[in-house]
Amino acid sequence: MTVFTEGDLQIVIDDALTARRFDGESHVLSHCMKAVDFIVDLPELYMFVEFKDPEHPMSRQENRRAFVQSFLSGEIDEELKYKFRDSFLYEWAAGRAEKPVRFYVLVALEELTAFNLQARTQSLRSKLPVGIPNSWTRTIAEDCAVFNLSSWNQRFQDFQVTRISSLQ
Repeated sequence: MTVFTEGDLQIVIDDALTARRFDGESHVLSHCMKAVDFIVDLPELYMFVEFKDPEHPMSRQENRRAFVQSFLSGEIDEELKYKFRDSFLYEWAAGRAEKPVRFYVLVALEELTAFNLQARTQSLRSKLPVGIPNSWTRTIAEDCAVFNLSSWNQRFQDFQVTRISSLQ
């Protein structure tokens, strides 16, 4: 079992072959490339995982409002696009991109509705090379989706996320 903490969020990964924090000191090209928070290596695919936590107890209210505005307007999609692309390129150059990749974003903000999450998912899908064009022999992004905490935990029973401050 692997446990990662990102701010006030904790993810427990049970059946992954490997899971690693990608955004951090081990990502030696952070000066020129963005990185997803975690990469999970499953038998059949890679999961690129990005956490956003505007409800972190230490976040200021104005930061939360700015994040919500960025999320609802779609501005955040540009950041997420580059996080995926740079992470994929990094992994490809390191010889670790031989399986399909799925990009999942957790936005720990419960006020987000299914409509909000679906809108961001569709917008992100339009900015990433999801699927396979006729001229390619393999995909770059097999899928992507945006979740809030409850929808994440419903979808990913083996990768539960909890808010650390709520455990205390």
